[in-house]
Amino acid sequence: MLRSMYSGVSGMKNFQTKLDVIGNNISNVNTIGYKKSTINFQDLMSQNMSNGGTNPMQVGLGSSTSSINVVHTPGSSMSTGVGTDLTVSGDGFFVVGSEDNPRLTRSGSFTVDNEGFLRTTQGLNVLDSEGVEIQIDEGYRSSFVINSAGEVRVPDSDDPIAELGIVTVDNPSSLRKLGGSMYGIPANTIPTTAALAGVSIGSGQLEMSNVDLTEEFTEMIIAQRGFQANSRTITTSDELLQEVVNLKR
Repeated sequence: MLRSMYSGVSGMKNFQTKLDVIGNNISNVNTIGYKKSTINFQDLMSQNMSNGGTNPMQVGLGSSTSSINVVHTPGSSMSTGVGTDLTVSGDGFFVVGSEDNPRLTRSGSFTVDNEGFLRTTQGLNVLDSEGVEIQIDEGYRSSFVINSAGEVRVPDSDDPIAELGIVTVDNPSSLRKLGGSMYGIPANTIPTTAALAGVSIGSGQLEMSNVDLTEEFTEMIIAQRGFQANSRTITTSDELLQEVVNLKR
């Protein structure tokens, strides 16, 4: 009876965590560049009741969370018509922040400040392929363009003034979220150009969240029913335990 109660408690904790993950996904359904998370469970150790016979007799002791993974499938693109709103078509990330503290993001909602620096909406600098801040001269702040190769070009110049820094990661799910649709950059990672990274830059559009509300609501129902079933296990075990206590009377 006590084993079943502890198993029920572990199940309730896991489904509560699942609801936390689902709630976070739903709250970011319209967050630019957000990537949804999923959760997986695994069983805990089993207690051996007997080693006799052909097959071992074991009773499971509940479940635990095995992993919470970030799903980096691309979100849908939303057209904005703003030249500094950018998307990455492929597995790359923009590099923002500073040379000493770079970060990765798929949110390409950028603006040009009064000093001509290309920045994120949080005020972080957008870095080029050399890891340096991108700055546009005052005379070109209304006429520069960013092409599909990630080149920042101005009129009357054959060469780009900068190239957007792009980073590709072999295992994007290993990236640590930092908030603001940003991720920590892996050690010894060097930014490169969009062409060398094999990605294309889209201008005048933003990548939206990859959260599917239909899927999230379905998972929410499953989590709710799982939570209720585990709570019923605890209730039933408590009733059986109460019957044992009543035997003394």
